[in-house]
Amino acid sequence: MSAKPTVLFVCVHNAGRSQMAAGYLGALAGDRINVLSAGSEPKDQLNPVAVDVMAEEGIDIATNTPRLLSTDAVQQADVVITMGCGDACPVFPGKRYEDWELDDPAGQEAATVRRIRDDIRARVQSLIEQLAMTVDP
Repeated sequence: MSAKPTVLFVCVHNAGRSQMAAGYLGALAGDRINVLSAGSEPKDQLNPVAVDVMAEEGIDIATNTPRLLSTDAVQQADVVITMGCGDACPVFPGKRYEDWELDDPAGQEAATVRRIRDDIRARVQSLIEQLAMTVDP
C-alpha cells in the first residue's frame, strides 16, 4: 500500500451511504487518505436527509454529485468498501475489499438516517485506525 492510501466507497445510488462515508473519511482523516465514492446506478442528486444529518455533524456534502462507478476508480483504490452494490462492483486482485451491511437511507426519516450515519462514522473511524497501522512503520 502506498504512503497515502486511496479508499473507494461504493453503494447503488451514490446518494447516501457512500457519500456519508466519504464525507466522514475526508473530515476525520484529512489529507492522509485519498477518498473516492461512486455508485453502480447513481441518482441525479444526493439524498437531502443524508445531506442534512451530515450537516448536523459539521460536514458539508451538499455540493457532492453522485458518480458512476468506473473500473478506473476501482483500479486506483487500495481499499474498496461496498454497501449493497453486490456483484456490480468489479473485483481486482491485490485490492482489499470490505462489504459494510448498512440500511439504505433512501426514503427514510431523519432519525433512521442518523442511526445509519452514526454506524458509518464508527466504521470509518475503525478503518482510519486500521489504515494508519498499515501505512506508518
